[in-house]
Amino acid sequence: MADRYLSLTGTAPGRFLTRRLGLPQPAALHRWSAERPWLNGELLHLTAGTSTLDRAAVLARAVLRPGPLVRGCSSAPDSPPPAAVVLDATGVRDVDTLAEVHAALHPVVRSVAASGRIVLLGAPLDPDDHHQAAVQQALEGFTRSLGKEIGRGRTVNLVRLTDPVAAESTLRFLLSPKSAYVSGQVIAVGADAGVGADAVSVPGAVSDAVDWSRPFAGRTALVTGAARGIGAAVAETLARDGARVVVLDVPAAERDARELAARLGGDATALPLDITAADAGERIAAELPDGLDVLIHNAGITRDRRLANMPAERWSSVLDVNLASVLRTTDALLAKGTLRPGGRIVATASIAGLAGNAGQTNYGASKAGVAGLVRALAPRALAGHGVTVNAVAPGFIETKMTAAVPLFIREAGRRMNSLAQGGLPADVAETTAWLAHPASGAVNGQVVRVCGQSLLGA
Repeated sequence: MADRYLSLTGTAPGRFLTRRLGLPQPAALHRWSAERPWLNGELLHLTAGTSTLDRAAVLARAVLRPGPLVRGCSSAPDSPPPAAVVLDATGVRDVDTLAEVHAALHPVVRSVAASGRIVLLGAPLDPDDHHQAAVQQALEGFTRSLGKEIGRGRTVNLVRLTDPVAAESTLRFLLSPKSAYVSGQVIAVGADAGVGADAVSVPGAVSDAVDWSRPFAGRTALVTGAARGIGAAVAETLARDGARVVVLDVPAAERDARELAARLGGDATALPLDITAADAGERIAAELPDGLDVLIHNAGITRDRRLANMPAERWSSVLDVNLASVLRTTDALLAKGTLRPGGRIVATASIAGLAGNAGQTNYGASKAGVAGLVRALAPRALAGHGVTVNAVAPGFIETKMTAAVPLFIREAGRRMNSLAQGGLPADVAETTAWLAHPASGAVNGQVVRVCGQSLLGA
């Protein structure tokens, strides 16, 4: 369903009326398209404290477009507005150097272009230095607060890293239109993670070998619940980027699954299968004797009702689809070695599992369980199988399901985030594709919200 309020605020009378009434004024977001794949403008690189990073390496990895223009901080009145700002705060170790974050961003924050990006680079918290840990933690509150006030479709995120080479896929994602609905997030990037047994163990080897236009070429991806909605968008995005996609959905959706596979081309196939079947993992393994590179757990259902009115069947069906099937299938595919070294698992959580939602104790429990699975399994899957495990946590996404929500609840879902609008399935798909990217091996155990920085628990 079209967001008519967003369309209204894009007109001069609509802007005047909403401004006078003090109503939200969402900005049309610049999302990725083949015609507009890059942010339009320059990258401004700033530093607070004494950086622990190689500035040239950061700039080389922070790609806005081929041959991006990079400039230092300038107060000249004729300076064009930056499309993005990267603030290196890895050297912030005390309250005095924390003040340099304010000093660096205060003069430029208003000038960042609409749908622009601000990315802070932070350091891991030092357990032996409580001053450093305090001010690096302070960057999280700063990031989320700035994201809630910056407006005009701009986003603010924090990346904790030790090596800019390991962060290349993350910087490319956050400094591109693909991250239009991701804001207020804190993403940890490990310097040594993610080099599978099939990769060359040289720093940057994985990133340097990637074809960034078709990174999944030669790779097989399986998406559950893929016949429609978010799952279909994920399948389309992975196929766009070169993957051979297996479209898995319940037998009742077989026709839709086969039609989608036919549209995707590239040897895409449909696999009608109830993911809650006890032998689902074994059957997937049998269908993929040559192995699997990307496993996307997207299948999910809702059976909403307040706990006092919720029969056991509504509870068990949601937990079985949304959590138990994820656990069983993942265990089976890892045990059988179906997921190849360098593989990626991306599960779908939800902000309902992170912040809670009335009438969704079953759904919230299942999606919080997905987050727990990710955090516990990630280090063991990487160490034992060379596979990373992450999750996306969507907020209010414009789908057929949310279109059926009553008007006032739907409008609240759309407006109660920093971007004052609902997300699109493509927003979840682009975030999933980043986590599944061959060069994202240093991103592991992360739960990334795709919610426009929801004001509920985010």
